[in-house]
Amino acid sequence: MKVLVIGLGLIGGSMAIDLKTTRKDIVLMGYDANEDHLNTALSLGLIDGKASLEDAASSDVVIVSIPVNVSLKVIPNVLDIVKDDTLVFDVGSTKANICKVVSEHPNRRNFLAAHPIAGTEYSGPKAAISGLYKGKTNIVCEVEKTAFKVQERAMEIFNDLGMRIRYMDPEAHDRHIAYVSHLSHISSFMLGKTVIEKERNERDIFDMAGSGFESTVRLAKSSPAMWSPIFEQNKENVIETLEEYIVNLQRFKDLMEANDFQAIYKEMEDTNRIKEILKGITIKSS
Repeated sequence: MKVLVIGLGLIGGSMAIDLKTTRKDIVLMGYDANEDHLNTALSLGLIDGKASLEDAASSDVVIVSIPVNVSLKVIPNVLDIVKDDTLVFDVGSTKANICKVVSEHPNRRNFLAAHPIAGTEYSGPKAAISGLYKGKTNIVCEVEKTAFKVQERAMEIFNDLGMRIRYMDPEAHDRHIAYVSHLSHISSFMLGKTVIEKERNERDIFDMAGSGFESTVRLAKSSPAMWSPIFEQNKENVIETLEEYIVNLQRFKDLMEANDFQAIYKEMEDTNRIKEILKGITIKSS
């Protein structure tokens, strides 16, 4: 089976590692617009060889793991040239726009819209790790628009990677992921910005920062090249979540100014139930 991975960062690279481990019949080729990434992926053994986008024409599976704004252009071009039974799937964090872009494509049946809920704050091929997807949820959208035989191939791959499948409407996906992923990244970036601007002496930050700060600001180390397009593609949902978040921050500030610490205690106590909601869930960046 010839597999082409387009985009050899954390997500595509980690998928390549596990596919090479679980599928002995695989020939794994890679393409990345960043030549350094491509060379690194080859030297690390993530891929068997370099490829071009045109190699999609002879591939059995094409995995698109690039910034979501670039996917909007690349995926239709890939679908233009694939074989009748080729599986093309993406792993992007937004789904509505890409589903719209390919909706009328003659080879729409070859495409599966997917979003593995997995990742770390690191980027590039050196960040790729084995087992990243094991036990993680993979959101699949508009599966009914994908040819059944192509679906079967996708599910075999997802099963090999150890992922659990959940089906969701693309608009619902983008709305929900704005709360549990996109807002988290914005909060982390802005917390980091606030602290950096206030504490110009970086040594003070490092000396005084505890595990709480470290865990909260961890996502601020994520790649702006990946996350800026995500915010753009999911703009309306992200703005809605920000408005609700700002309301809650303002209420907390108002209670502080009013010295109503009993109400603050109640706010935190009510929010503590998230411990029960998240019990047993291992959460990583998406």
